[in-house]
Amino acid sequence: MIEPGWWRDGDAVMFDESARIRRDTIDVALVVPFSGSAGIYGPSCEACAELAIADINAGPGLLGRQVRLIPVDGSRAPTVVAAEIAALIDLGAVDAVTGWHISPVRKAIAEITAGRVPYVYGPLYEGGERTPGLFLTGETPSRQLLPAMNWMKSEYGIDRWVVIGNDYVWPRETGSTARVHARASGQPLLAEMYFPLGTDDFGAAIRQIEQTEATGVLLLLVGGDGVAFNRQFAAAGLGRAVPRLSPHVEENMLLASGPESNEGLFAAAGYFEALNTTASMDFARHYYGHFGAAAPALNSIGESCYEALTLFVTLVSRAGSLGIESMTMAATDLRYSSPRGEVRMHGNQMSQDIYIAEALGLDFEVRERISAA
Repeated sequence: MIEPGWWRDGDAVMFDESARIRRDTIDVALVVPFSGSAGIYGPSCEACAELAIADINAGPGLLGRQVRLIPVDGSRAPTVVAAEIAALIDLGAVDAVTGWHISPVRKAIAEITAGRVPYVYGPLYEGGERTPGLFLTGETPSRQLLPAMNWMKSEYGIDRWVVIGNDYVWPRETGSTARVHARASGQPLLAEMYFPLGTDDFGAAIRQIEQTEATGVLLLLVGGDGVAFNRQFAAAGLGRAVPRLSPHVEENMLLASGPESNEGLFAAAGYFEALNTTASMDFARHYYGHFGAAAPALNSIGESCYEALTLFVTLVSRAGSLGIESMTMAATDLRYSSPRGEVRMHGNQMSQDIYIAEALGLDFEVRERISAA
């Protein structure tokens, strides 16, 4: 996926400065994880982003120019990723930034892009981001996790929750939101446990969950960490007895966990491959028609990269410019159709329908819409 004028030096993607003179494209840095706990999402993210670019370039392009993706490894330390983005912007080598990456990386990049180039962030996140020029398409806890908790209580009576997540800003702030919500509902959280990214032994946490006599687990673990937990949780015989609810589990994690580990697992998201809407089914046909049956799993995290690029193109087209002020004005009252159905902008944040789904073997079955755009 490295374009002409670029080469890889170790983990970094390097730019030939002389290529800047010849650049007649709109170049977008695509920051996605190539390794680590979140590396499981990488192929789906890259495929969906590539599909978005193919769709853009099949027409007139953007502002009359073709669009290119410049890959940046988002699985490295936030300061390292941000330094690469800063170098690209300083060279005039990229016009915008997008992708899927965790919140500490977003925060570091946002300090670099603020007021300089537009930045469209695709993932679900903890909410509250106000950096100038940063637009967000992902779900937030108030419209995703909290309605899902309410649904689990109404459907299954689950109101004694334990939070288990990774130790960084998104799980901790999401856990804090869940804590306030649970307390206001009259059933405070029984425990919160946070682990470094890359943790693979959750034995002590699982024993603590058993001791609390929790009726549900809020699972805020990323990628490979979530897979390890799911396997160990099921092996302890808790899968059916104590349902898990996650805003982050997707089809790659179901495949990696195995069907025997997915019983009692629920997810909330704005997109599922199994979503039975015209927009979603059309997108799935388009995706597999483009890449074939062996394509990376289609899921909410990969689709978020398509979603972010769609918003980027929509904003730039409406603004007639890559200027941040013009794009910000273009976001006012913006509505458009996407694989998630009709979405709309509120300030710099996209609003969308949210669904809850149950894992059945290696697939999801969407149970209900829990928030409307």
